Amino acid sequence: MSAPAKPAFRRVVVKLSGEALQGGMTHGHDPAVLKRIAADLVSAANLGVEIAVVVGGGNFFRGIQGADKGIERARADSIGMLATVMNALAMEHAIEEEGHSARALSAIAMPSICEVYSRQTALHHLAKGRIVMLAGGTGNPFFTTDTGAALRGAELSCDAIMKATQVDGIYTADPKKDPTATRYERLTHDEAIARNLAVMDTAAFALARENRIPIIVFSIREPGAIRAALTGEGRSTLVAPGA
Repeated sequence: MSAPAKPAFRRVVVKLSGEALQGGMTHGHDPAVLKRIAADLVSAANLGVEIAVVVGGGNFFRGIQGADKGIERARADSIGMLATVMNALAMEHAIEEEGHSARALSAIAMPSICEVYSRQTALHHLAKGRIVMLAGGTGNPFFTTDTGAALRGAELSCDAIMKATQVDGIYTADPKKDPTATRYERLTHDEAIARNLAVMDTAAFALARENRIPIIVFSIREPGAIRAALTGEGRSTLVAPGA
């Protein structure tokens, strides 16, 4: 009998989109999806990996879409940041329902709801084996939660950023629209930026490049996807520092 696969990283930040939590619903949370992703995070944490999770808010509100509808951009982004707090609290509850300790930390101070983010607080909870939900993006408007994930990855000395998407990696074109699209096995940060690959924004790629943090892009749609990506068993694209 072969030995169980070991994780490739000691500490990671997982980036989840808000849309990933809504499943087939038009908005909000799909309880079955919350439960599946929570179980996957717990399974990955049980490998001994310290896991922080940055979650988006697009299942409730996107700041840039609000700006398109006439809301001042900074204010629209603030609404979007509040949406990420709702998602972090929902994921915190789902993880605890799976029998694992979790903590939601917000970059926007709201101490009656959850703890305020600080590097020291996050590292303390990670060291205790808790899955840490990082809400509120960077705490500032005009930055995406992808950039927030790269920032937290650097700040918390994470070994990798795990970018969960709806497809199993980065492709030469949208595989849902182009049947000839092929998946990249490996790219450098510079190549991802030069090819304007839309899986993450340029600021996120650049921040990861400057701090030499690899990015694993994988699909969140299947059960066990996070654990599989951590152990190298799943299909994914690795975006790694150049030579």
